[in-house]
Amino acid sequence: MAEPEDADTIAAIATADGRAGIGILRLSGPAALGIAERLAGRRLKPRHAHHCHIRDRTGEILDDAIVIAFPAPRSFTGEDVVEIQGHGSPIVLQQILRTAVDEGARLARPGEFSERAYLNDRIDLAQAEAIADLIAAGTEAAARGALRSLQGEFSRQIHDLMEVVTTLRVYVEAAMDFPDEDVDFLADGDIEERISALRDDLEAVRRAAGQGVLLSSGITLVLAGAPNAGKSSLMNALARRDTAIVTEIPGTTRDVLRERIDLDGLPVQLTDTAGLRESTDPVEAEGVRRARAEIDRADCLLFLVDATASESWPLTRDQVAAGVGASLPASVILVRTKIDLLAAATPVTGFTELPAVAISALTGLGLDELKQLIRRQVGFAADAQSTFTARARHLHALDQAAHGLTAALNTLRATGAGDLVAEDLRLVHDHLGEIVGAMSSDALLGRIFASFCIGK
Repeated sequence: MAEPEDADTIAAIATADGRAGIGILRLSGPAALGIAERLAGRRLKPRHAHHCHIRDRTGEILDDAIVIAFPAPRSFTGEDVVEIQGHGSPIVLQQILRTAVDEGARLARPGEFSERAYLNDRIDLAQAEAIADLIAAGTEAAARGALRSLQGEFSRQIHDLMEVVTTLRVYVEAAMDFPDEDVDFLADGDIEERISALRDDLEAVRRAAGQGVLLSSGITLVLAGAPNAGKSSLMNALARRDTAIVTEIPGTTRDVLRERIDLDGLPVQLTDTAGLRESTDPVEAEGVRRARAEIDRADCLLFLVDATASESWPLTRDQVAAGVGASLPASVILVRTKIDLLAAATPVTGFTELPAVAISALTGLGLDELKQLIRRQVGFAADAQSTFTARARHLHALDQAAHGLTAALNTLRATGAGDLVAEDLRLVHDHLGEIVGAMSSDALLGRIFASFCIGK
């Protein structure tokens, strides 16, 4: 991806689609200030809010707005930036945008403002991704984590690791440059200890980043089981509102229902599915097919069984797999439902090798235990609200860096070849650099910023 041309000024509506009290249009580039001053009909003082009438090229007033100019380089993008804060009418905003284009701007691509901020060294790549994560945050914990990443917490930890790698590379290179010294610096054990300590530090960052991925991406949690097992009742209880229709008639749910929920800080896409059974009804059969497709895509499966039913309970993963007729995710939890209908002496735990919990969606009994079990099964730590957000590509880069450190240790122990150790450390440095954008291809940047909102 080429850097923006000097003469290129972009414009976009930065606020979401729809009507609102306020709508914001952004300009960035060398012509931004001139275009905005022509629209506002006055000179703009840097970082001052100006009350202006925004006019088109014929002089007709389009809106009554506040205009603020942010000259380069002290702006979000590092270029001249202007924000026009007008009324949140989509029609009015489109008129202002069209006039800005008539004056010489072009429509911005998705994520192009953030891309320019990255290319102009205002933020690094991990911080740029955190902007999108903050906008898309589904829980308060996710929003706090994204803000920590945007403020540079994740990047700081990566740069700290890179600094240690650089120091190690210098040490190894120096040892190779002075082979006639009395002490063999590569064999004295110090470099091995330092690489081992770095690997431990990297693993700590990897664990925190794993929590960050759960914060930013969340999980897909699928409810499955026989008809009338209580799936829709549990969905309503977890969502805390009547999302699904609940009746005593088996087969009420025939399509996939989805709800975004906050599970004690963990963003969850909760999916209710049709009851699993063989049916000659083509509509119900299609619902069962869709249910099995959702199970294939699940991060965690809650397999519900009616505690008052007479059929035998599934005791193993194989039995659950046979019951659903689909491949299972790594995390499967067996949920016994309707325990409020059982006699008090009826045992409800210790009957399966699977993680299990007994609940009543009607009374709420066992729901807190179920939430805690879900969090444990997907590896979401209790203190994850204080971490930063991350993405799957970050985990891949950290894993590759860890492999590189292991390779460096193995090489050092097996051969003591400084040149090979130095090459392993160089690759570690490059993998870490991919996270913050020090080593990023144009294709990767294109994929990342294409997923952003227009106006960001």
